[in-house]
Amino acid sequence: MPTGYSKSPLLLKGAFLQIKEGLLGLSPGIVPFQYNPETLGRKLTPWQPEQPDDGEGGQSAGQAQPYDPEETVDLTLILDVSDAWEDPANHPVAAVSGVAGRLAALELLLYPVSEGGGLLSDAFSTLTGAVDAVPRSEVPVVLFSWGPGRILPVRLTSFAVEEQAFSPTLYPIRAQVTVGLKVLTDAAFPDPRTPAEELAVSAYKYTHKQRDLLAAAGTTNSLDALVSLLPV
Repeated sequence: MPTGYSKSPLLLKGAFLQIKEGLLGLSPGIVPFQYNPETLGRKLTPWQPEQPDDGEGGQSAGQAQPYDPEETVDLTLILDVSDAWEDPANHPVAAVSGVAGRLAALELLLYPVSEGGGLLSDAFSTLTGAVDAVPRSEVPVVLFSWGPGRILPVRLTSFAVEEQAFSPTLYPIRAQVTVGLKVLTDAAFPDPRTPAEELAVSAYKYTHKQRDLLAAAGTTNSLDALVSLLPV
């Protein structure tokens, strides 16, 4: 008989958060991962000083590091309609169009949107002649959420879809999406900033602070090992 107690940990899902500036302020659009990727590739590239080209050499940059390292993230998402088909009453869109809805939500992260990003907001802007808060030449701010310790503003730099199976009406029912991300530092959002950009900078600083705390904890735990290395 169930006791209501389970030793299974709560599984958090990764997600993309699209921060749009609508009529009533910031409006986050959440695109959760159906399944968390099994691996996450990360690459940090330190800033490299420009080398003098006058042939006379130049002063060494030494330990200069004016910018944070450039960080990129690569991940692969699996989409499958099987779970939705087990409960079609609660997933009417997936029952008809498979994973096309999830794919569309991911793909829209690559496109510029008008104010609010919705039909109601677009109609209001048309009637009032209001100017879009986000120009068509820009994409909205996107945050990559990977648990409470990693929430980063990112720009999608690559996006590849492999549709692997189809319904009788040729909607994809299984797909694999490979995404490349570039982490945006606070330097990517110069003043003056919009409210969405302020949120992005706050998220970056929060995650950087989490990294500092983890590094401090790791260093403290390594003091005994450091003492053993000293020639005493």
